[in-house]
Amino acid sequence: MKTRTEQRRLRHKRIVKKIRATNHDNRVVLMVIKSLNHISVQAWDFSQNIVLASSSSLALKLKNGNKDNAKLVGQDIADKLVKLKLTNVVFDTGGSKYHGRIAALAEAARERGLNF
Repeated sequence: MKTRTEQRRLRHKRIVKKIRATNHDNRVVLMVIKSLNHISVQAWDFSQNIVLASSSSLALKLKNGNKDNAKLVGQDIADKLVKLKLTNVVFDTGGSKYHGRIAALAEAARERGLNF
């Protein structure tokens, strides 16, 4: 039986494979990384293989990565991408379920103008 971490990694590989296969208009991918204490997000451009923008609870000097702080991280990354005139993105949960901190981050990013 596989551990929880191995299962999450396999789910993430499957998600990235689908994103690369269906992302024909080369939209930016918002990749979420969640740890026990913090949350971070990166905006990847797979066509050029570079990170366009990033934000995290550590970079914002937040004490932890709870739902309220995840909202702040979502708002921060959305503001950075709107400044770069990138509003259409693909959301990658990193193999985690779409609820709790990840859902809060996504909703905050949507409220600030991102479409996914």
